[in-house]
Amino acid sequence: MLRLLFSLVFAEMWLIVVFVFKTPLRKLVILSLDRAKRGRGPIVVKTVAGIVFVLMVSTLYSVVVIRRRWIDNGEVNPTDQVLLAKNMLEASLMGFSLFLGLMIDRLHHYIRELHIRRKTMEATKKQSRCFEDVKPLVSKEVRALEGEITTSKERIKQLEIQLEEKAKEVSNAEANALALKKQSEGFLLEYDRLLEENQNLRSQLQSIDRSLSHSDSQKFA
Repeated sequence: MLRLLFSLVFAEMWLIVVFVFKTPLRKLVILSLDRAKRGRGPIVVKTVAGIVFVLMVSTLYSVVVIRRRWIDNGEVNPTDQVLLAKNMLEASLMGFSLFLGLMIDRLHHYIRELHIRRKTMEATKKQSRCFEDVKPLVSKEVRALEGEITTSKERIKQLEIQLEEKAKEVSNAEANALALKKQSEGFLLEYDRLLEENQNLRSQLQSIDRSLSHSDSQKFA
């Protein structure tokens, strides 16, 4: 039992030393612990830790029983001294192994968190570098777009001016057309008046011709 506990404690101490120094072996140990924590690994570890804790409590209880026996008997038995020393050593090794196991679990967790944060920081730096690389191109495109917008605005202003000129020309043409229409209406009225006067003159001429022909016929008679 003592050999097993000493082996366990030294193995845990070796793992802690591996965690402290950044070596390729640490990556291998971290990967092994990652795989061990998947599936049923945590349940097995918790079960073993619970068994070790129960054995430690039982050993401490044996130490208390031996101490009470000494107090009741008033004498110290060499066999009890050996058992007491053995039980205290076993309980100390069990408690120390549980403590080292907890330290290994926390170190593994913190190293993983640090690794994830470093990856996140590297990704953020890469994104910022990409953004800085793309920023000049974007600024050039923005400037080009601003120039196109300015040109389009000037073109729109020119078109608006041309549209106003065309609208003025159209309004002038409409006014001219209206004036020509009124003038043509006046010409038509004048034409009708002249036509009527012409007819009146013709009718007068015809009446004069008739009166003259009638007077001539009376003279010859």
